[in-house]
Amino acid sequence: MKEDFKEEIEKVISKMTLDDKIAMIHGVHLFQNGSVDHLNIPPLTMSDGPMGVRADFEPDKWMPAQHASDEVTYLPCNSALASTWNRSLARDMGSVLGEENRGRGKDISLAPGINIKRTPLCGRNFEYFSEDPYITGELASEFVKGLQEWDVAACVKHFALNNQETQRLEVDVDVDEEVLRRIYLRAFHKVLKDGGAYSVMGAYNKFRGDYCNENPFLLTKVLRDEWKWDGAVISDWGGVHNTDKAAVSDLDLEMSVRDNFDDYVMAKPLKKMVQKGKIDESYIDKKVYHLLLLMYRLNMMEGFVRKCGSYNTPMHRQIALDVAREGVILLKNDNKTLPLKRDKLRKILVIGENGDRIHSNAGGSAEIKALYEITPLMGLRSHIGGNCKIDYAEGYTSRFRADEPSAFEDGGTNWQRLDAIRKAAEANWQEASLENGGGKTQSVIKVDKKLSKLRAKLREEALSMAKDPSYEQVIFIGGINHDFDSEGIDRINMDIPYEQNELIEELLKIRPDLVVVMVAGSPLNMTPWADKVGTLIWTYYNGIEGGNALADVILGNVNPSGKLAETIGHDLSDYGSHVLARFPEPETAHYTEGFKVGYRFNDTDNVEPLFPFGYGLSYTSFEYSDPKLSLDDKGNKVITVSIKNIGKVSGFETVQVYARREGAEVFQELAGFEKVYLRAGEERSVDIAIELDTETELSKSFNKSVKYAIGSSSRDIRLTI
Repeated sequence: MKEDFKEEIEKVISKMTLDDKIAMIHGVHLFQNGSVDHLNIPPLTMSDGPMGVRADFEPDKWMPAQHASDEVTYLPCNSALASTWNRSLARDMGSVLGEENRGRGKDISLAPGINIKRTPLCGRNFEYFSEDPYITGELASEFVKGLQEWDVAACVKHFALNNQETQRLEVDVDVDEEVLRRIYLRAFHKVLKDGGAYSVMGAYNKFRGDYCNENPFLLTKVLRDEWKWDGAVISDWGGVHNTDKAAVSDLDLEMSVRDNFDDYVMAKPLKKMVQKGKIDESYIDKKVYHLLLLMYRLNMMEGFVRKCGSYNTPMHRQIALDVAREGVILLKNDNKTLPLKRDKLRKILVIGENGDRIHSNAGGSAEIKALYEITPLMGLRSHIGGNCKIDYAEGYTSRFRADEPSAFEDGGTNWQRLDAIRKAAEANWQEASLENGGGKTQSVIKVDKKLSKLRAKLREEALSMAKDPSYEQVIFIGGINHDFDSEGIDRINMDIPYEQNELIEELLKIRPDLVVVMVAGSPLNMTPWADKVGTLIWTYYNGIEGGNALADVILGNVNPSGKLAETIGHDLSDYGSHVLARFPEPETAHYTEGFKVGYRFNDTDNVEPLFPFGYGLSYTSFEYSDPKLSLDDKGNKVITVSIKNIGKVSGFETVQVYARREGAEVFQELAGFEKVYLRAGEERSVDIAIELDTETELSKSFNKSVKYAIGSSSRDIRLTI
């Protein structure tokens, strides 16, 4: 950040009263801090992300704003973006979010979320990128650069160690400092320094006994002193607790979910302490300085020309489609069932609630009001066309009660209305989220007799239809939804709910060529049928064009190129956080698995997962050869490898490089990757830069001999050098 506004900012601060300064450093609306009108300092207006600009609320209550025109482009979740392994697309998607925020009049986008996926059970995993800090930092940095091109600040969250929702307001994290730096802070360092993020959001939880929003180690020692970062630190909503600590900390702006704005920790209570001489006003000046610096960087101050933005443009929808297409992951295609031959299809059966369900309007603060959302069923119907009849059977239901209302006379379910009805039971879930520790682990939902009968009826209807031999293909689309993937809750296990396993196994007996599509925000236990199914697709919550992207892959309009940015285990025994530690721990979370997070556990302890990190199939095949190691003009390592498309269709391959250090705590770590497009028969030389991460230098094993493994996934290694 090279901008130097120091002189101008100090001049502005010299004209400010204590009341002016206090107004700036706390919320006066739910998503806005105070303005200083006599100095022409506007308020900072914020909005949740990261899958789109959140709908507007009334200034002082969690009620939808009237006549807001706040429908926006629904973007794929960050887990889907990470599955693309595409830096360019990450920048494009960030640019869409930035332009739409500016078009909606926002100054700060509360995105992206870059916490590490320590466990598959965390309810907010769908908002995060990966279990690996390197790919998280690479993609999130590009995302931030794209977002901030539009004079909107990224607010990178949640700093730090917010890896569980259970008791998130109170849990204290106990983690070794080297593990903290190499696993949990590395992506933040990359995104704040190289990505140039203008702001960061503190986490709700504690570290070393201090809340992260007031934490001297994280905010002062690491952010300010070591990283020399001068951006703005914003609290998570309701995450500030102590006026003394907050005042002298490097927190700059306090926000909360309640409307008692004058009583916020850094409002009247702080003003009184300054007036009594208990807190030096220079601490307040420093906070104001960081906020003004942010505003200068965004061209918000008088005399600056600022970009105006726009939202819901055709280009935005195209970028959402591009990301969604590259985020679809083909996990199995044993019998080459895919791609389907569109011209030969006359009758298809789609089964599963997720086949015709939208996901944009739930998930906690990630919820948005989408302009539209293409479901998988809609995508298939619109792509295949009128020569093929596509029938649909719900197959299972996520309804909590058999008598939950339906808006359709034929008994189908209007999920947007149904989710709204469910939410009405907790009209102010945001404010309620500050009670009882702020988060919980899900309870087991008891199924009454009526619901059991309904589920049995839906299952039998689907099985009966699947027996009809006139269907040339049966596609099951299931998984989970934001009843499981959501802020404020962690899952109790990896099991697939709603008796889907039984349905899938019965369908496989009838249709061995069944295509299974799993929609989810985090890994599921698919072991009951994973060995039996021949064709399996994995897709995250894939945005406004998700159904079209899935149809493109199924029909071969797009060659799948998505690869897992997290490990899909058989069950919890495939994760270090559950074998070497306990999860969740409501009071103190002990990260005793150390460095063995995600694939680092599997590869080091030789635990074979169901689908490994970096894995994903294509409709073509690639051959690796001729690896070379060299240094660029700056002395950085570069690995060059020849890649050849030996199949009959064009496609992308993501070349991955893993560093294997002698005597290291873990067997291997992702050290570089490049995604390359090759036409059928084409061969290219690919350069992969090996980044020297400063945090990794803390490792005692860093300077020992290093070998590099080059492959298509963490387990599919083709070459070593």
